[in-house]
Amino acid sequence: MKRIRNIGVFFGRLWSHKQGKVGLVMVSFLILVSIFAPVIAPFNPYDVSERTMKGLSPSTKHLLGTTINTGQDIFSMLVYGTRVSLIVGVTSGVCIAMVGSVLGVAAGYIGGFVDTLIMRIVDIMLVIPTLPLVIVLTNALGRDFWIIILIFVALGWTGLARTIRSLVLVLKNSNYVKAAELAGASRWHVMIRHILPGTSHLVIMSTALSSAGIMVAEAGLSFLGLGDPTAISWGKMLADAQSGGALLFGAWWWILAPGLGIFLAVFSFMRLGIVMEEIANPRMKQTSGVYKIFKSLDSSYVEDVFNSMDDYQQIGLTERVERGGTAHGTNLEA
Repeated sequence: MKRIRNIGVFFGRLWSHKQGKVGLVMVSFLILVSIFAPVIAPFNPYDVSERTMKGLSPSTKHLLGTTINTGQDIFSMLVYGTRVSLIVGVTSGVCIAMVGSVLGVAAGYIGGFVDTLIMRIVDIMLVIPTLPLVIVLTNALGRDFWIIILIFVALGWTGLARTIRSLVLVLKNSNYVKAAELAGASRWHVMIRHILPGTSHLVIMSTALSSAGIMVAEAGLSFLGLGDPTAISWGKMLADAQSGGALLFGAWWWILAPGLGIFLAVFSFMRLGIVMEEIANPRMKQTSGVYKIFKSLDSSYVEDVFNSMDDYQQIGLTERVERGGTAHGTNLEA
């Protein structure tokens, strides 16, 4: 019950934040669209029998027209593409956060051989070119979007693990961790109950931002022809538009629809990630003292500052004249 109450308080604070409210509404909208895609979409883009004439312009029957090469309803493709993009992005983001946080905490707290092994793996993976490796892995393992999620997780946890390790090196010397160790708590108990909650703000932020980045990466892979050919995603829509000659025939809505979907999804998840970081880490809030000082700077305040600077300059000039005026005058006369 306490955890459920804490989750409710967290979402309440997220809803009270203006930017968090925008991000939460947009993400909730995308989730609802992906869940009720069969109800919202007027056609099933996977059903060949429901495909109508090719290259139709937007109308009341086809809100975004139909594709030039296959005759699929573009609006229905856009709705069903939300489901694939969200599954790939959110699942990959959550798994990356879990793997990166666990390995980062283990490396920072246990140290020794474990730390050396994990950090050497991180160093090796960070210098390997990602795109060629993804091309090789997708050709070797397949292009099913679950395999693509596995590849994203296997290559995406390294940066978070290194960041969390740096934070854990500071947290493990804190007083509450030392008290738990002196009380006889086991190493795993300290890591799970004391160290890992201290890194929660990084994990929360990484989940949201990684989800946004994975959506863009999945769209890029699908656009290059490396995505799942059997699943309709926004990236595959862009690839089909490019190969189908959407620009040549002036079907700009075929390109605009998936591009706008990618933008809205990435923007909403990035908004949530930034606001979650501000909530979990109070030092990042805009209500800090420095922010208040800069926020209070108006034209009258700036004018007062410059007037005070002029007064100080006049006082300093008067003091210099009083101290060295005679000698200065003698030198001039000479």
